Amino acid sequence: MYSLSGGESQGGGYTGSLTVPADASWFRKLLAFTGPGFLVAVGYMDPGNWATDIAGGSQFGYRLLFVIVLSNLMAVVLQTLSGKLGLVTGKDLAEACRDRFNPAVVAVLWVLAELAIAATDLAEVIGSAIALNLLFGIPILYGVIITAVDVLLILLLQSRGVRTLESIVIVLMGTIAICFGIDLFMAHPSSSGIMQGLVPDSEVLRNPEMLYIAIGILGATVMPHNLYLHSSIVKSRKIENTVKAKKEAIHYTTIDSTIALTIAMFINGAILVVSAAAFHQAGMFDVADITDAYHLLTPLLGTTAASILFGIALLASGQNSTLTGTLSGQIVMEGFLNIRLPAWLRRLATRLIAIIPAVIVTAIAGEKGTTDLLILSQVILSLQLPFAVIPLVMFTSSKKMMGEFVNKKWLSILSWTIAGIIVILNICLLALTLF
Repeated sequence: MYSLSGGESQGGGYTGSLTVPADASWFRKLLAFTGPGFLVAVGYMDPGNWATDIAGGSQFGYRLLFVIVLSNLMAVVLQTLSGKLGLVTGKDLAEACRDRFNPAVVAVLWVLAELAIAATDLAEVIGSAIALNLLFGIPILYGVIITAVDVLLILLLQSRGVRTLESIVIVLMGTIAICFGIDLFMAHPSSSGIMQGLVPDSEVLRNPEMLYIAIGILGATVMPHNLYLHSSIVKSRKIENTVKAKKEAIHYTTIDSTIALTIAMFINGAILVVSAAAFHQAGMFDVADITDAYHLLTPLLGTTAASILFGIALLASGQNSTLTGTLSGQIVMEGFLNIRLPAWLRRLATRLIAIIPAVIVTAIAGEKGTTDLLILSQVILSLQLPFAVIPLVMFTSSKKMMGEFVNKKWLSILSWTIAGIIVILNICLLALTLF
C-alpha cells in the first residue's frame, strides 16, 4: 500500500483517508483516483451558469457554443495545476498563500475567497428556491428558507467520508445529464447549427451584446473556490512521498478532472443548445430568466415532461453545488487562517450569509429581485477569480515550490496567458455590468 504523502494539512478532514493499492491494474487505480474531479466539475454547472447559457442560446442560437468549449479548455488547464499543487507540495492553494505571502496579503485573499464562497452559496440558494417553486409551487421566499435545512444533510454526508460525498455528487451529475439529454432529444436541435457554433465567430468581438454574454459564460465558468477545493481534496488519496508515486497520482488526477469537466461542458452545451432549439428557433430572442425558460419549454416542445426535467435538473444542480461549497468554506478558513470551526457552525454561517440577503431581496423585490441577485453573485465571483488564478499559476511555475514538477515552459506560458485572458475578460464583464 502507499504511505501517506507529506503535508500537514487536513484538507477538510480527508487527507490520506483513502488508500490506493500499489499493485492494482491501471483501471482500478483510475477508479481509486476518480472523484475529486467530479466534486470540482459541479461548480461548472451550478445555477449561476444557467442564465448565461439560456440567454446565449435564445439570443444567438448555437453561435456561442465555441465559448463554452474554450472556457472548458481553460478550466482543464487550471484544475490540472490545482491538483498538481496539492499532490506535489502537500498543501492546498490557501495554505500555500499563507506560507508565501505576508499577513496583510493573506488577510485580503481570505476575505475575497470568503466573498466568493458566499456568492456561490447565494446562487445555489436562489437556484434551489426557484426549482422548488417551479416543481412544487412553493413561494421563492419560503424556498430560500427551506434551503437552510440542507445544513443537516451536509453534516450527515460529511460524517460518512469523502467517498460518500463523491458518490452523491456523481449521481446528481448523472441526473442533470440525463434530464438535459432527454430535453435535448425532444428539442430536435440542428446538427449543422451545432457544428457551426463550435467554430469561433469573429462577430463576438464586434457585437457588444454578443460579447457581453460570451464574457458572462467565460467569467461564470471557472469558479475561484474550485481551485482551493481541488488542491485540497486530491490529498484524500494516500500516495508515497516519491517522484514516481506523485507522477502517477498527477496522471490519474488529470484524467479524472478532464473527464468530469468534459461532462460539465456537455451539460452546459446542452443548456445552450436546448435554449437555441426551443427559443431562438421560435423567434424568442430575449429569454434569459430561468423561470421563463421553464414555463416556455412545455408549449414549445409539446410536453410537460420537458419543463419537469428542466426543474429536476435545476434542483439537482443547486443541491450538488451546495455540497462542494461547504467543503470549500472549510478549506479556505483552515488554509488561510489555520482556524478550525465545527462543521455545523461553519456551514450555518456560510448559509446564513447567503440566505439573509436572498430573503430580504425576495420579500422586497419579489422574483425579479432574485434574478438580479443571481447576476450580482456572478459579478462578485468574477471579481475574485484573478486573486485565485494568479497565485496558482505563480506557485506551480515556481521551481522552489514544485521542484522537478514545475510547469514546463510551454505550460507556464499557456497558464499565464489564460490568467491574463481571465483578468481582462472579468474586468470587461464588470465594466459592461456596471455601465
